[in-house]
Amino acid sequence: MTHAGELTVVHVPVSDPRVRPLLRELGDEYYRRYGKAAHAEISRYPDEEFTTPYGGILLLLLEHGEPVAGGAFRRYDASTAELKRIWTHSAHRRRGLARRVVAELEREASARGYRRVYLTTGPRQPEARGLYLATGFAPLFDTEADPETVGPLPFEKHLPATAAHQGKAAHP
Repeated sequence: MTHAGELTVVHVPVSDPRVRPLLRELGDEYYRRYGKAAHAEISRYPDEEFTTPYGGILLLLLEHGEPVAGGAFRRYDASTAELKRIWTHSAHRRRGLARRVVAELEREASARGYRRVYLTTGPRQPEARGLYLATGFAPLFDTEADPETVGPLPFEKHLPATAAHQGKAAHP
């Protein structure tokens, strides 16, 4: 657990009750944008993929003990963490919390030996696309194309090697 100002970063299992607002709001948001297919996205990966033994993590930013933002990563391959479920509570948007979540996930991925982070976002999520571009992710698609013709928009970012993990790959 780390503290920065009034925000506390905690690593939690998906079963933690404080994760429920994240999953509920993500599900509602995906449903509004993509319809019934949204449920498949939220339930695509088993919860254990977001735990340390499987090479993943789920973290929340708490403010006064309440979750205001969160996100997760799962092991994509031996050197890549896949970011998932980046979320900011609807009452706390426009505060830079998603940037903070992405930075925390990158730091944790690097500390676990991952050299790259990868993610996809939906074509109807321009704010997410903007966040990833603004935080140094490289788009792996034609940014001039209509996002609806691309489908899920893939991004990647290479992480700096830390002294403790140079040359090591992340292993669950």
